[in-house]
Amino acid sequence: MNIPVREGETIEGSRTTRNRPYPVLKCSTLAWRVFAGEQHSLALTADGAVCSWGGGASGKLRHGDWQAQLEPKKIEALAGQRIVAMSAGDMHNTACTAAGAGLP
Repeated sequence: MNIPVREGETIEGSRTTRNRPYPVLKCSTLAWRVFAGEQHSLALTADGAVCSWGGGASGKLRHGDWQAQLEPKKIEALAGQRIVAMSAGDMHNTACTAAGAGLP
């Protein structure tokens, strides 16, 4: 079974279709937790920063555009805010800061 790859969903910087799971070392030191949406993913680092990658439709990657990202990219709009919880959905994400503020 081949797993279809779109918009950088593999995190390794390519759109290569894989037929089985494989290790992705690039993320092992970055991510404390990883959240998967339908065509994008988010990584929460131990220091509360957030990175996103994958399909950028509807601006869901939060980089100020609708561009796809093949590799994790820090969400600069969240800089200075310690994110402690988050989730990824189909075309949206949500997050909560250490101060208890919710971010759409």
